[in-house]
Amino acid sequence: MKINVIILILVLFLTYHLYAEDRESAAGGAWIVPVQGEINRSMVVFIRRNIDSAIDERADYLIFDIDTFGGRADSALQITTLIGSVEDTETIAYITTGPESLGVSWSAGAIISFSCERIYMAPGTSIGAAAPVYMTQEGPESASEKVVSAIRAQIAALAEKNGYPVNIAKAMVDEDISIKEVWVDGQLMVLTEEEIEEAKRRAKSVEVGKTVSQQGKLLTLTAKEMERYGVSSGTYARADDLLQELGIENEALTSVEETMADRAVSILTSSAVTGILILAGLFALFLEITSPGFGVPGTAAIICFAIVFASYALLGTVGSLELILFVLGLVMLIVEIFLIPGFGVVGISGIVLIVLSLILSMQGFVWPQYTWQWNIFRRNILVVISSTAVSIIAFAILVSVLPQMKLFSRLTLQTVQAADEGYTVQKEEDTRRLLGRKGKAITTLRPSGKVEIEGDILVVETDGEFIEKDTLVEIIEVSGNRIVVRKS
Repeated sequence: MKINVIILILVLFLTYHLYAEDRESAAGGAWIVPVQGEINRSMVVFIRRNIDSAIDERADYLIFDIDTFGGRADSALQITTLIGSVEDTETIAYITTGPESLGVSWSAGAIISFSCERIYMAPGTSIGAAAPVYMTQEGPESASEKVVSAIRAQIAALAEKNGYPVNIAKAMVDEDISIKEVWVDGQLMVLTEEEIEEAKRRAKSVEVGKTVSQQGKLLTLTAKEMERYGVSSGTYARADDLLQELGIENEALTSVEETMADRAVSILTSSAVTGILILAGLFALFLEITSPGFGVPGTAAIICFAIVFASYALLGTVGSLELILFVLGLVMLIVEIFLIPGFGVVGISGIVLIVLSLILSMQGFVWPQYTWQWNIFRRNILVVISSTAVSIIAFAILVSVLPQMKLFSRLTLQTVQAADEGYTVQKEEDTRRLLGRKGKAITTLRPSGKVEIEGDILVVETDGEFIEKDTLVEIIEVSGNRIVVRKS
């Protein structure tokens, strides 16, 4: 027995050792992650997943293939946080070009680029124009100074962390910053007017060159200019040339692409689809609450809300707060409908909590602080409130119109048994007259059947007792048209 245990331990040890060697041999290499198109919330999920996979595989390099006009500021900041959290894998931004590419890394793309430890660019590409803007009915407008200040500080911190010229980064966000080329003791620098004056007091030789960015204009630099000012580490026409410079073989390269799941999350979290899901979920919920038992509407409501919360949970915007508010609102709505007469404060509060939970599930903050957050907040309110209003209106129309439709009238009882048409129950004197009368069962009573009493044929029932045909019976109870008998 002991020998078998020792052999088993040795086998397990050798298996683990061989597995560890395989993992060691597979480690290293580079992962290329595309950052292309609009920067949105689904891209955050895509990049988070691939960063985690690259770290698990102990990749040497994480190369972000960037080609974008920009997108959501909150998504860009989330991506920079994800990239900045990478420790043992070097992060590289490569501004790509090609027949189908834009060849730019503007706005949110520029912020993401500065979060990487090194930047490389292809000839003919550009980077910059990272000032935050928001859309209005009149078109795009510049964000407030408060928002610009926050983004400017963030991109400056990224540049400082990764060793890029901070003034270059700031000028891409803030159009009020003016910077110039300056050779300080023979070293090329990019300085503001105040910094130039300070350099003249301290340095032996200061030579001021051309203006890099004028006040009132956002800075955008080409690949050559980025390399000149020490932001870009090199210019390579093809990704293969960059990989060769990094010493990465093709067999050690992992290129990832957006999957069907990523596209599904992007579609499900769009405003249009989210609004439809909320509309359908609330409408089904109203139908279920006002119907006996649990059926198809309740199942449909669960599916719709599960898709909404699950989709936004993947984006990292759903937590315990949103789920608690939704469940609490649902409970209050049920209590109002079934336990409290009428419809008042409890029911309205339940609807408000459900709406609030849906709004919060669509954003990564509780209360907006910046202009771009207010824009997101207003959009979420519009989506949820409009869906709620439409579902309530649709439910009201359904309740009033459905019984009138010929198709559904067959499913409900439309006739009325009015007294003037001969429909009535036993009168009180008839009840007194029948009590105690005796007769004979002319059918088997199980428990209902027919009896003959003094020449009258009556439909009766027992208290559950089985009575054979031709048995003598006695009437013991009369309730409306219900006549109860027992053996006599």
